[in-house]
Amino acid sequence: MTSFAAPRISCDVTEITESRAGVARIFDIQRYSLNDGQGIRTVVFFKGCPHTCPWCANPESISPRIETVRRESKCLHCGPCLQDADQCPSGAFRRIGRDVTLDALEREVMKDDVFFRASGGGVTLSGGEVLMQAVFATRFLARLRHYGVHTAIETAGDAPTERLLRLARECNEVLFDLKIMAADRAAQVVNMNQPRVRENFRRLVAEGVTVIPRLPLIPGFTLSDDNVAQALAAIVLTGINVVHLLPFHQYGEPKYRLLGQRWAMAETSPPTDADIARVCRMAERAGLQVTVGG
Repeated sequence: MTSFAAPRISCDVTEITESRAGVARIFDIQRYSLNDGQGIRTVVFFKGCPHTCPWCANPESISPRIETVRRESKCLHCGPCLQDADQCPSGAFRRIGRDVTLDALEREVMKDDVFFRASGGGVTLSGGEVLMQAVFATRFLARLRHYGVHTAIETAGDAPTERLLRLARECNEVLFDLKIMAADRAAQVVNMNQPRVRENFRRLVAEGVTVIPRLPLIPGFTLSDDNVAQALAAIVLTGINVVHLLPFHQYGEPKYRLLGQRWAMAETSPPTDADIARVCRMAERAGLQVTVGG
């Protein structure tokens, strides 16, 4: 069982949690991550995303609402069900999403400070789309910066430019996903303003922000030679000399089942080794240093 997802909204719209700059809505904090920036990282996942990527591996991140799901495997069938995550004795009912204050989130992530300093790691803000809660995120990163913690954000960059720049100036690097590059198809498939994404990508680099471009390799959507070539050209134009490739995987499939949603990519196979090698060669010919994953 799950609550109905909220209608899609744009990052242009002020979200309910954004109006309370001291409170954010998150759905997870993942510790000891090695894939979302340098060193050992703590990743904070913000809830809410305006995009409609069919391959999304975190469907629980999409709705900005707090949702409740029921896991049959944990149900004790102990009596009349209250459908209440707080009262469920087995944890069969689980709440996805919670509101946190700046102070509370700071306390949570700073528990891992010893790992950050030992490994050169830090905190990454992910989603969902962190730009939907950019006021809170900007204030939060400023606090971490005061402590000398390395910070990063993961974003698709589709928001008003000044909102993105204010947030980016408070972090050490921006992990920037370049998805469907054709403007019409990006709007139709993933509800994305691709011309704005390209301009924001360019502006970040021009402002001196450290940007790590990432290319999700999604069969049927982003893996074509034409789409890859457009993404690589956009990267090269800025003078960046690195790119991270993110091959599609099926790890999100159980989450769709838990939410009672259809997984549109259930029959899609991950890119083959040959597919990934082909994209690596294209990137290397463009003069880019390639990392697969990250």
